[in-house]
Amino acid sequence: MKIALINENSQAAKNQLIEQTLRSVAEPLGHEVVNYGMYTAEDKAQLTYVQAGILAAVLLNSGACDFVVTGCGTGEGAMLACNSFPGVLCGHIVDPTDAYQFTQVNNGNAIALPFAKGWGWGCELNLSYVFEKLFVSEWGLGYPRERAVPEQRNKKILDEVKKVTHTDMCYILEHLDRELVKGAFSGERFKEYFFADCKDEKIADAVRKIIG
Repeated sequence: MKIALINENSQAAKNQLIEQTLRSVAEPLGHEVVNYGMYTAEDKAQLTYVQAGILAAVLLNSGACDFVVTGCGTGEGAMLACNSFPGVLCGHIVDPTDAYQFTQVNNGNAIALPFAKGWGWGCELNLSYVFEKLFVSEWGLGYPRERAVPEQRNKKILDEVKKVTHTDMCYILEHLDRELVKGAFSGERFKEYFFADCKDEKIADAVRKIIG
């Protein structure tokens, strides 16, 4: 699994710790972590949580990654932004129990964490435990297990609903504010990472038109 890490501007100073913790859990399990930033609070490219949602949607819909780890101060804004787009099912994750049940019940492809809440002693431990529960076993098995069949059915229904209620990603990129979208793709390593991993040429072309 290729996991993209995205930090918006209010919590960018924590990017290095988040990346190190994510890598320490995910890489021994055979997953790859790609850090799209922001890398520091002083980065030239400043991402809002709305732009983090745009970036997450482009990465997931293009196949450039399989899963997104993002967040903001409370995690709520990043979660809402991600869920505004097709092909993204983002959970708001506070603790390891949330993480495990999200993988088993909702079987989504993105999480939003509250990086400004409870960020004191032991914050990196909770973060590590959250990541451990995300990748502990096969996803979508249901929890509790006797609820597996209706939960899996509901997940498929939700996927079909999102296909109807959300429009095409290329159409979205074309009709959103150009500067807003361009800012979402302005990270110093975006071009290097995205175009190497993108599997959808239509989305790649749409992105090229935006960034020039």
